[in-house]
Amino acid sequence: MDNIAPEIRKKTMRAIKSSNTFLENRVKKALWNKNLRYRKSEKALFGKPDICFISKKIVIFIDSCFWHGCPEHCRMPHSSIDYWENKILKNKIRDEKVNKYYSENGWVCIRVWEHELKENFDLAISRIEELVKAPNKFRKEG
Repeated sequence: MDNIAPEIRKKTMRAIKSSNTFLENRVKKALWNKNLRYRKSEKALFGKPDICFISKKIVIFIDSCFWHGCPEHCRMPHSSIDYWENKILKNKIRDEKVNKYYSENGWVCIRVWEHELKENFDLAISRIEELVKAPNKFRKEG
């Protein structure tokens, strides 16, 4: 049972941002400081990546542990269990479709979990930087 009044819960859920979150902005700033120039939230691209390097055919998604069903950190709410399980399952299926789309079209699709950024931000940024600076060895032609 939810211990918060429905009006407060609704207000809280509406306040959750889907783009330009704190972590996304932190990643963008770190990449910019490494002289990596990107486009942000390119809505014309499939799946609306958070960050993209169009000329290098690289897209980056910053995945929240809750909304994307992290196997290590996703904690299901105790109310409306069926709703949340279905919602997160749909998100995971959509993520798989997006990954497949980019793979089949010769792009590199990088997914970074929220917990990776929180546990070792510099390592996560270094991983992205390595892929952006040397993408051809990681990409299949498509």
